[in-house]
Amino acid sequence: MNGAWAGWQWAGLVARLVAGGVWIAAGALKITEPDASIAAVRAYQLLPASTAEVVGLVLPAIELAVGLALVLGVLTRGAAVISAVLFGAFIVGIASVWARGIEIDCGCFGGGGAKAGATSDYPWEIARDAVLLVASCLVVWLRRTALALDSILFPQAPPERAPEGAEI
Repeated sequence: MNGAWAGWQWAGLVARLVAGGVWIAAGALKITEPDASIAAVRAYQLLPASTAEVVGLVLPAIELAVGLALVLGVLTRGAAVISAVLFGAFIVGIASVWARGIEIDCGCFGGGGAKAGATSDYPWEIARDAVLLVASCLVVWLRRTALALDSILFPQAPPERAPEGAEI
């Protein structure tokens, strides 16, 4: 492994741990408060009530699962794809309420619902999610990162070397 590639592997580890840690925190804070989670999803006014209820109930468990997978480095690339999709969806959701003049707590780490003056938080929330989206995309792009259990569970065979004098 050359030095540049090793550096990317460690950068991927940091990206994986940061994004995974955020998902674990977000999911853990919401999973014990299903009514608040449902209310937070409904506050965006993007989904029908029945769909918002299902999303509000399921989302914290998905966040925990994605976070644990990223932190442990298990099924890392798939978890990073789901992470990127979710961060993209959250950016769209926050931008949507901002554009429509709706003031809500994003509900990202529990809570949610109406919040006076929330529009001043939207740029920060979008920027935070954009950075985490980039981190997730880095992990997708790298496929493997340092200290991931994937390396133990799914070892990669070293590339075969061409015989001496053979043209490639």
